[in-house]
Amino acid sequence: MALDRHSRGIAMLKSMKFQPKTLRTPRQTIVAIGSRKDLVKICSREGADLLIVTDQSLVGLPLIQEIIQSVSEAMESTTIYSWAKTDVPISDIDDAVELCQSKKIDVILAIGGGTVIDLAKMVGLLLIHGGRPEDYYGEDKVPGPTIPLIAVPTTAGTGSEVTPVAVITDPNRALKVGVSSVYLIPTFAVIDPTLTLTCPPSVTAHSGTDALCHAIESFLARPKELTASHLVDTVFIGQNATTDSYALQAITALAKNLEKSWRNGDDLDARSEVAQAAMWAGLAFAHGGTGCPHAMQYPIGATTRTPHGLGVGLLLPYVLAQLKIICAERMGQLAEAVGLVQGQKSALEFAEEFIQWCEALLERIGIPKSLADIGVNQSELPIIAERTLLVTRLLQNHPGSSDYDAILMLLTAAWKGERSLVIPD
Repeated sequence: MALDRHSRGIAMLKSMKFQPKTLRTPRQTIVAIGSRKDLVKICSREGADLLIVTDQSLVGLPLIQEIIQSVSEAMESTTIYSWAKTDVPISDIDDAVELCQSKKIDVILAIGGGTVIDLAKMVGLLLIHGGRPEDYYGEDKVPGPTIPLIAVPTTAGTGSEVTPVAVITDPNRALKVGVSSVYLIPTFAVIDPTLTLTCPPSVTAHSGTDALCHAIESFLARPKELTASHLVDTVFIGQNATTDSYALQAITALAKNLEKSWRNGDDLDARSEVAQAAMWAGLAFAHGGTGCPHAMQYPIGATTRTPHGLGVGLLLPYVLAQLKIICAERMGQLAEAVGLVQGQKSALEFAEEFIQWCEALLERIGIPKSLADIGVNQSELPIIAERTLLVTRLLQNHPGSSDYDAILMLLTAAWKGERSLVIPD
């Protein structure tokens, strides 16, 4: 059934003379060493009363202090929320909104990883449109523009600086939830690779792995038959020419530089390439969407509290094994992008080589091989499978089987750390 669905999608794309397209990006995206120095100009042009969102691990760092001081001096007023915590607890959103209720805020500056930027997206949304975060769960429920947001990532991986998505943790739910809308795309993305130099190797590995998964999952996303209205009403539109271009650029750069930046955190050239790749991968999944590794990681992350990038990277090879036959041709393109295609081989052989390349890279940068390694009990797999099925906005992008039995098979193989247990579609 999955093979038929994927084949129909590919045939549909090939038969169409002109495919509907869209491009959703910040007003301007800047990737440049030293670009943080232009934040004064950018912020002051967008408003006069500033909210800065960051976290405690960053707020005391000299480079961050330099940004905060210089920008604050140029604004009429500055409010700072520096208590952002991992995975955007809904309580952080409430606290930040409450801090701003009696203040005039007309521009937001987010300095941090995906957690900080996602928190800033939600604060800007609620300050303008009111209500509760849960009012906006899902796709296309944001009624209009929010407060202008300048996103300054300090990690290279989430791509949140260019995406229409905010992922948050709701204590009333057993998995993370997403808010997806074009109105959440930051107004400016200012990517200064210098700010990633302080990332420890583990953060470099986990965030870079997240970018790798964004690129691969969006490149393999299920094609969808689109109309002009889909481009307005639907955030994730499946495999398309836009995602292909960004995803291939991202994975090519990551193949050359992710391990380098992990081994030598002072290698600013490698850091810069990975930061740019993370942005490209963010644009890829902002259009095409992510798939099964991300869907399974939602309940796993909520259960284990392990870093998001670690979880999706651990799961990636098992999902690729499931897709090896139906996505062989496209995996072959990914193999070529990372420099593997040599000699005369079949598409299936190229696909297998690509999976092996992914496994080897992930192992070298410290991504665990099994769910057992990160504390998941085998008895938990059925409930994780059931909760994964609730993540429909991501599973709809997956080109393979995604029913309960298929998800449980993938989870079981990942728990045992044995890719051979996966039956390809």
